[in-house]
Formats: sequence, structure tokens, C-alpha cells
Amino acid sequence: MSDLPNTEDPFVTEAAPSPPRRPGEPALAVLGLDAPALSPADASPHSFPDGGTWRTEVPSVEGPEALEAVLAESARLDVPVHRVSQGSGAWMLIDGEITEMVRACSERGVELCLFTGPRGTWDIGGSVRSDSRGGGLRARGHDAVAGCVEDAVRATELGVRCLLVADEGVLWTLHQARRHGVIPADTTLKVSALIGPVNPAAYAVHERLGADSVNVPSDLPLAHLTEIRRVSAAPMDMYIEAPDDLGGYVRMYEVAELIRRGAPLYLKFGLSKAPSLYPSGLHLRETVLATARERVRRGRLALDLLARHGADGGMSPLGSRLPGPLHRFPDPIPLTDKD
Repeated sequence: MSDLPNTEDPFVTEAAPSPPRRPGEPALAVLGLDAPALSPADASPHSFPDGGTWRTEVPSVEGPEALEAVLAESARLDVPVHRVSQGSGAWMLIDGEITEMVRACSERGVELCLFTGPRGTWDIGGSVRSDSRGGGLRARGHDAVAGCVEDAVRATELGVRCLLVADEGVLWTLHQARRHGVIPADTTLKVSALIGPVNPAAYAVHERLGADSVNVPSDLPLAHLTEIRRVSAAPMDMYIEAPDDLGGYVRMYEVAELIRRGAPLYLKFGLSKAPSLYPSGLHLRETVLATARERVRRGRLALDLLARHGADGGMSPLGSRLPGPLHRFPDPIPLTDKD
């Protein structure tokens, strides 16, 4: 007689999957050093509209060649990629480069996000280089906002449907632009880590200004993620490994808890101890390609940790990009029949 279970027997049931475990948990329990039980009250009640709790993003993909390297490496290492983002700005890419990236991403169901316009560190203003950092990385003056809008219109006309912004005024302007048909209504707006909010009130304001995902600084403690999730369901972006100019933090062992508290969450696979790439170009080609591949490998490391801890469930289906219903401030410009 076979020892295999009778799968047709209605009384035979599959064993329930083991719950996720925390790093080191079994060994520490043996030593009497196990941690207190997690509180269900800390968990985020939110998810993406597809039911997933996390997606992935590879940042600093600075052109078609870097994108090709990312897609090839993600296939080789079996790293699912929901979104790639670029930091130099749409204005640093020629039309053919943008359309090539749009095509490659479309073929693989990957969202392409391009940065908009000039920002503080590239401006003539010196305050951003002072000890206080002045106005930060924001768009200085009307012309800088206009440059961001120009980038947004051009990029969306070439097929891009996700824009990265580093200024609250630009965010609000582009949100109104999509509402009034200046750019496509399905364009998503992503807040850069350069201006990421650090408290729940600020996070809620960014959502209401039009943000569809908000990059928070990667040094936020877990408790702050829970506080944010009590006031906003807008998707959150967080560097699991941050570039040095954003702190260089490496939080791979916290990935499962970051998802539990921060969902819906984009896991961003950044890279510390790497040179700055912005603005990118041929003079940085080898570094751009090498760091692009290593970011994907870092993603594999994070996903392996999730799998080892039994916490790798809940990923959104590949090709998912929309954030679901969000709260917005009322538009001060009345909609017309033309809109």
C-alpha cells in the first residue's frame, strides 16, 4: 500500500504553512534570548489594489543600456522588478533613448519612472551647499517649475507613465496637470527621497498634493512607519540599502518587518559605497552598468532573506503599477467641459 496521502479523500487536508519567523528566532529561543511577540496593532492594515503588500524597484537606471543590464541581471538572478527609476532627469535623455526604455519596460511589464526637471543641487543658488542646506533639492523659482512641467509633458508624450518629483509645488502642479488633461490621467507621481516626509502629518500632505507613492528616508524607525500607516494608505517607497548621500543605511534583515508595518511598500534596492551618478553620461558608463547589476544582486539578497524567514508571500503580481484610491486636496481650478 502506498504511503502517499490520498489527495481525493475529503478528510485529508494540507498542513497549514508555517508563520513567518524573525531573524535568528529559533536559535535565540534555545538560548532564552527570544524577542517579545509582535503586536498585531503595529501591522499596516493597507495593501495595493491587487491585494499585494510589496513591490520592487531598482533605482538609478540611467538610460537604455543600464536598463538592459538590469533586465538581463533580473532574469539571470530571478529578481522580479515592478519599477525602475532614473535619477538624472528626463532632460538628460534624448527622445530615442526614452522611447527605447519605454518599449523595453512595456514588453516586460515594468513601470518606468523618470525624474523631472532641474533641482536645487544643480541650480546657481548657493544656499543648498551651506551647512543648513537652504531650500534643499527643491525647484527654485518659476522657471525651475516650468522646466519640470516641460519634462513631464515631453516624457508622457513619449510614453512614460511615472514621474519622479522633488518639490511639493511641482507635485501639486503635475497633479492638477493630469486632472486637466495636460498629461495623461493615468500618470503616477512619485515623491523623491530627496524631500521624503518624516512624520505622518507630512506624509498625509504629500498624498493629498497628488503623490501616488512617497519615498521616506530610510532611517525612519519601525514605529514611525506604523504612525504613518495610521493616517495614510498611499504606497511607500523605501531604500532597503541607501546610497551614501542618503545615509548609506543597510536594512536587509528588517525587510519582513518593514513590509509588515509599511505596506503597501516598494522595496528599493539601492547601493552604498558607490559613487554618485547624477547627472549621468558616457563618462560614467562603466560605473553606471556595474552598479545597475549590483543593485539587482542586492535585490536577490533581500528576497533570499524573505524566503528563508518564510515571509516572501504577498508580492504584487508583476505588471502592477497603480496605487488605488487616495485622498487629495480639492482642485482650485474648476473643471470645464473642455477638461
